[in-house]
Amino acid sequence: MNTDPAVVVTRDGGLVTVTLTRPERLNALTFGSYRALADFFVAEGANDATRAIIVTGSGKAFCSGGDVKEIIGALRGADMRTTLEFAWLTGELIRNMRRCDKPIIAAINGACAGAGAVIAAASDFRILAEGAGISFLFSKVGLTGADMGAAWLLPRLIGQARATEILMLGEKVDAARALDMGLVNETAPAAEVLAASWRLAEKLLALPPLALRVTKRMLNNEWNMDLDSAIESEAQAQALLMLGRDHTEFFEAFMGKRPPRFEGR
Repeated sequence: MNTDPAVVVTRDGGLVTVTLTRPERLNALTFGSYRALADFFVAEGANDATRAIIVTGSGKAFCSGGDVKEIIGALRGADMRTTLEFAWLTGELIRNMRRCDKPIIAAINGACAGAGAVIAAASDFRILAEGAGISFLFSKVGLTGADMGAAWLLPRLIGQARATEILMLGEKVDAARALDMGLVNETAPAAEVLAASWRLAEKLLALPPLALRVTKRMLNNEWNMDLDSAIESEAQAQALLMLGRDHTEFFEAFMGKRPPRFEGR
């Protein structure tokens, strides 16, 4: 797995936190941090010890997007293949986040714009600092608002009409409106965003891990299914989990009047 000094990974049991650590640049991404993040989500998806993931930023920002000097400046004058490979890399990160079947929480502690906004949208849960906002500002810098999968993610989160408004106008969505439209799950004072994310992670860690993994896979898969296909797919997935050890553990714990001990089997 590729690493980058601006991408710091810490572990506490089954909870893994990945922190962007370029506070002087509002945690703007570089070529190296894009690569490290893309590889991180592949590795953690394959790591059975990982039960939940928090993504956050250091200092006053979550992530301000791609670094203007180190990425945009570096790509001025680059040939088509080089530019396309960078665009592929940014999309690879988002694809790997959705394919990672562990729940991902975006602890949005501050400024969240551009690529940072898409990383937040690709997460399964979003907790936003009350004084912050989320900006899909691609159209404001002469680029399409449909970047890194944003035009696929946003309509599914908040509906086509609001997604069109946000991606075309590129205006910041403040915390109150983000909560009202369902773009985020919760808001909290900036100093308490990480603590709120830990509380959510504790709830996820207490649940059967395989059940969560299959649920995320089904949510991804069913976005493109008709109703009959979705019902059949869910029936097959549910029948498999009903034969699993965790479901048996729930029953035995219930009958024995004790807390269940889930193992992800």
